[in-house]
Amino acid sequence: MSKKIGEILVENSVITKEQLLEGLKHQTFNGGMLGEALISTGAIADENVISQFLAKQLNMGKLSLKDLVFDNEVVGLIPFDMAQKYEMIAINKTNRVLTVAISDAKNIFMLDAVKFLTGCAIKPVLASSREIVDAINANYEASHEVDNIIEDLKGENIEVLADEHDKDEPEDIASAVAEAPVVKLVNHLILEAVRRRVSDIHIESYQRILRVRYRLDGVLIETSPLPFRLRSAVTSRIKIMADLDISEKRLPQDGRIKIKMGFKTIDIRVSTTPTIFGEKIVMRILDASNLMLDLANFGIPERGLMNIQQTLAAPYGMLLVTGPTGSGKTTTLYSALSALNKPDINIMTAEDPVEYNIEGINQININHDIGLTFSAALRSFLRQDPDVIMVGEIRDLDTAEIAVKAALTGHLVLSTLHTNDAPSTLTRLTDMGVDPFLSASAVRCIVAQRLIRKICSDCKEQVDPSKQEMLPFLHLTKSEIDNLTVYQGKGCSSCNNTGYKGRCGLYEILPITSAIQDLIINKAPPFTIQSKAVEEGMLTLRMAGLQKLKTGITTINEVVGATS
Repeated sequence: MSKKIGEILVENSVITKEQLLEGLKHQTFNGGMLGEALISTGAIADENVISQFLAKQLNMGKLSLKDLVFDNEVVGLIPFDMAQKYEMIAINKTNRVLTVAISDAKNIFMLDAVKFLTGCAIKPVLASSREIVDAINANYEASHEVDNIIEDLKGENIEVLADEHDKDEPEDIASAVAEAPVVKLVNHLILEAVRRRVSDIHIESYQRILRVRYRLDGVLIETSPLPFRLRSAVTSRIKIMADLDISEKRLPQDGRIKIKMGFKTIDIRVSTTPTIFGEKIVMRILDASNLMLDLANFGIPERGLMNIQQTLAAPYGMLLVTGPTGSGKTTTLYSALSALNKPDINIMTAEDPVEYNIEGINQININHDIGLTFSAALRSFLRQDPDVIMVGEIRDLDTAEIAVKAALTGHLVLSTLHTNDAPSTLTRLTDMGVDPFLSASAVRCIVAQRLIRKICSDCKEQVDPSKQEMLPFLHLTKSEIDNLTVYQGKGCSSCNNTGYKGRCGLYEILPITSAIQDLIINKAPPFTIQSKAVEEGMLTLRMAGLQKLKTGITTINEVVGATS
């Protein structure tokens, strides 16, 4: 079957071309299978519609796995790794005929390998992806490593896990080999995440599985699930490490873990929240050894980098960094602080919470429960003879007014805002209630940024831009498309078959010139400010993305997703 499923569905009027494009766009932004994307966008009501249609096209049976009782010996005929990777499961063996459920018609060719492994004739049937995944998770014991841990658990009381270390000392994960099996399992999850340079670990309880996902290069990647019966033990272990209340399961909690790996210490922020099937845990890994603190290495265009450096060299004023969560704003601010961090400069920061400890900088954790808000911390800072102040985020008028006044009275102020682009930041301050004249005088430079994935250099290949589904969303002229060279990664072991490895930044840097100041004072709309800034040489986020695209650093999908 050479045609893609999307093309077949369109040709047979199951969906329209417009619905396919919308589904592909949703799949690009959110990941997952095309079928899931078509369901999310409303093009198809149920995943079974796709599998039923394919079954008819391929003259193959369609089966629901919900009420089937599986034989462990039959299921085990297909290795777990193969079953998980190709979404297939053995459901019945009669004489020398093995019935195997698959979710993707492309995987029918993998059944030759199953035939070779089992020595049986293979009878394929189609089933929905979700039902197969659920069946795999319910009938396999996840990974061999987890199997060994579960074997060790026999006869152990998994509730008695409070053999805790001194919370003042970082825990040495590397020396945990002699500890309880669940402890080893949690340590393995963290250790593997650090080795793979993962930013977050998600542990999620569902009806029958304990799902584990790693966020790598900004995208969640599913790894082997854990047996559901370990849910309470794993949750309790992580809560104990983070010094949280293990008896409180109805309310969200936040904590922190400090671990030691070799010669480096790593901080982990832990957040728990109750769901209908148990608590979901997210662990944010803060590895200072991965923190890049030199702005010159960020890939910022030379003109923009000069604007930032001029702002940092000024004795007073404000540098604002904007962008969505996970766009690298904190890293940019830390890098700016690192450039300013000298013995003759007093630097104070208010953060919620402090992510990285930097020697020589006075850092304060915001605590709303006791009234230590950003505005309260700022007022305190002004009595501490600061030269540079960093405010984690300007969220309200009180904080904005104090920050602006500090920037006008001899202090260099760095902070973040949540806006879509640089020109919108000025409108946001006005909407908060800051006088346009004050913001025009205080703000010296605004940096809007995004993070996009880079093409894996080990599997990079040139592709035809006209065959890229997301090309129309770039709004290029025909001559620009004709002169466009596009690359993508086909997927390899080096990049976990994603085609991407590592990330880079897109930067829209707006220096506040006298012409921009006049527009701010006159309350000009963001698009007017943007037009003037572009006229003066500013690159918009889309322009910066196109530069990365033309130099073969990233793909059309990444540029569209980050700058739409």
